[in-house]
Amino acid sequence: MHGRILPFRATLSVKLGLVLFGAVAGALFIVYLMMVPRLEDRLVNAKIRDVRNAAVPVRDQIRREQGAVVGTEDAVSASASNLNGRVVYLARVDPSTLVPQADSNPLRGDSVIGDPIALQATDLGYVVAGRVKRNGREYAEAATPVSSQGTVLLIAPLDDALANVRLVRRALVIAGLVALLAAAATAYFAAYGLTRRLRRLEAAADRIAARGFPPPGGTGRDDGVAELAPEFDLMRIRLADLDRVRREFIANASHELRTPLFSLGGFLELLDDEDLDPETRREFVAETRMQVDRLTRLATDLLDLSRLDAGQLHVERGTIDLAESARTLSEEFRAVAETSGHPLVASADGPVSAVGDAERVLQIGRALVENSLRHTPEGTPIEVRAGSENGRATLEVEDEGPGIPAWEQERVFERFYRSPGGIASGSGLGLSIAAVLASRMGGRLEVDSRPGRTVFRLDLPAGGGAIPRENAGRAEPQPV
Repeated sequence: MHGRILPFRATLSVKLGLVLFGAVAGALFIVYLMMVPRLEDRLVNAKIRDVRNAAVPVRDQIRREQGAVVGTEDAVSASASNLNGRVVYLARVDPSTLVPQADSNPLRGDSVIGDPIALQATDLGYVVAGRVKRNGREYAEAATPVSSQGTVLLIAPLDDALANVRLVRRALVIAGLVALLAAAATAYFAAYGLTRRLRRLEAAADRIAARGFPPPGGTGRDDGVAELAPEFDLMRIRLADLDRVRREFIANASHELRTPLFSLGGFLELLDDEDLDPETRREFVAETRMQVDRLTRLATDLLDLSRLDAGQLHVERGTIDLAESARTLSEEFRAVAETSGHPLVASADGPVSAVGDAERVLQIGRALVENSLRHTPEGTPIEVRAGSENGRATLEVEDEGPGIPAWEQERVFERFYRSPGGIASGSGLGLSIAAVLASRMGGRLEVDSRPGRTVFRLDLPAGGGAIPRENAGRAEPQPV
């Protein structure tokens, strides 16, 4: 057991750690993308803007000193000191070539021949500024024509600005790594504490799977995890009930199927005897038909149950007459009631309009009448009654049998439930299916029982107005 719990705990801890790690990493990456490139663009653009603003004053100063080369060189040197950068005066030697004529830093070693910013400014005839990478370094440059034959180029290194960006980038990476490690560790230990409280529930689940349905232990704290305990206990109870129902169903279905099948096999063997007299043969055939009917009812109940579970059992909604339904049930079961010695009557105070499915109402009524016939002694009177009560339409089946104990009345509508002390037995599905059908029609099925009087009542929404005789007992589709 513990060998299974530890991997579960470790796996959950690792998963939560990875989730939080990924969330923090994603947030840091977004911050990085939003901050570092924007910071770099802002610092570089500020430097470019500075050299661009200085280009025109330098050009004007060179124009004033344009009388001699010495004057141009003095102007270039003076401008470079004010700019804290490099100033180069380029002369045009052909349409595509500019050659330095005066350079504030001639020994620098960076060749500016063919500089794209200077060439563009010369061609366009106005100030051009931009970012240039040369010999592994980056510069902010601005150039402007001085005359038709010369252009001044201002160059400021971006080393300081880019160094600040690298510093911020490095600080973000270090802080991000620390935050990621802290987040992963926090998530892991938080998950470890969480799973430690889930171990008892997991152990209970193992016991349920291995040995049955023992009550689970608590989680030890009053928090969201602790709320799982009552839900888990409810699940345990439902699983126990489902397991009990499954066992009862297997036992009941096996019994219900085995008895008629054995009977059918025996009667078929007897019918194969050629020496049987006609009267005995007729009795065997009648008994065989009875067993076939029993199997048919069981198969029908199981089919209806599966359709109800799958939501495939169709229920109409129309106006029907419950008084006509009561009379129909009385006629259907008259022969069976006489055979078993049960006086069976139907009663109603005129037509009783209800909204429902006529065929499903009859199916419910048959289950109720069969239940009374099966579970009451011979000679017990049974009445099928239709009426109205509190604005609702009702169909009742009343008998004067021994009654149903109070504790058992709550269970008679459970699937596969059979009274332990019943006079006869069935599949335990009829009343359960009847209750679900009643609910599907917007009604309910109730039982009220005491010694000497048991009433099963089908309660349905009342229909609107009187029902014509030709439509009595037949569903007329209406909007639902």
